[in-house]
Amino acid sequence: MSTRQLESLPSSFSMYPKALLNSLKKKSSSTTLPDLIINLKNSAIDRQHLAAYNTVCGFGQSDTLSPTYLHMLVMPLQMALMIEDGFPFPLLGLVHIANKITQYRPVNASEKVDVSCRFGELKAHDKGQQFTLLAEVHIGNELVWAEETIYLFRQATAKTGDVKVESDKPKGTAPVFNALWSIPADIGRRYAAVSGDSNPIHLYNMTAKLFGFPRAIAHGMWSKAHCLSMYEGRLPNAFVVDVQFKLPILLPAKVGFQSAVNSKVETHFAVLDAKSGKPHLAGMIKAL
Repeated sequence: MSTRQLESLPSSFSMYPKALLNSLKKKSSSTTLPDLIINLKNSAIDRQHLAAYNTVCGFGQSDTLSPTYLHMLVMPLQMALMIEDGFPFPLLGLVHIANKITQYRPVNASEKVDVSCRFGELKAHDKGQQFTLLAEVHIGNELVWAEETIYLFRQATAKTGDVKVESDKPKGTAPVFNALWSIPADIGRRYAAVSGDSNPIHLYNMTAKLFGFPRAIAHGMWSKAHCLSMYEGRLPNAFVVDVQFKLPILLPAKVGFQSAVNSKVETHFAVLDAKSGKPHLAGMIKAL
């Protein structure tokens, strides 16, 4: 495996022209991914950026990083991997289907971090091919945070028709929520401003329609972060939070948040359409 050392965090915005060019020309059935690891050493946390992120995602202001904040340092490295010439899929056509974060201990905004990112497994999926991106954050020699992100590249397969995703609620019953969220139409643009994830499907109805969506959709990682904001001050120091993204949240939206403690170490949560109960997100928090 080859290694690339970065001197500073790359700008996601500067990589979009190449991402767009690659998306126009790439459609592949390749079974390999670039054998590359990208490292960023001794990166400081921008407190002004942290404050803006916390505001958009619903966290209070604190010197302790929210569990999802380090994804802001990981995502540009992921994008750099996915615009490599050896990457076989169009970046702008990918679907984010799952994300797993492991926090080994809380990280303070005063600490400098080392970030690394590489590709994981590539395998067949009912609707095409899925692949994993793996990231780790170290402080010195200590692993403090890790992430697994799964994307789907949709392809025509032998199976026809969409896989139907059902809500867990009994048929004929109204869903019961711990909280109702009214998500504004501009949340995609606001999250894009702090995350650098300016995928057109999140920005405007017009740009989302170019990729087959009737309206702009919320970022999956905003949805995950907003869920975790509901547990602020109550999360253990070390835990795993694993999320599967279901149906897209079309903006603006009214959704319901559900949370249930399943054991001393596990809490399950979900985001559902407030009216129909159809699932947008399902997740689990497990103490380590």
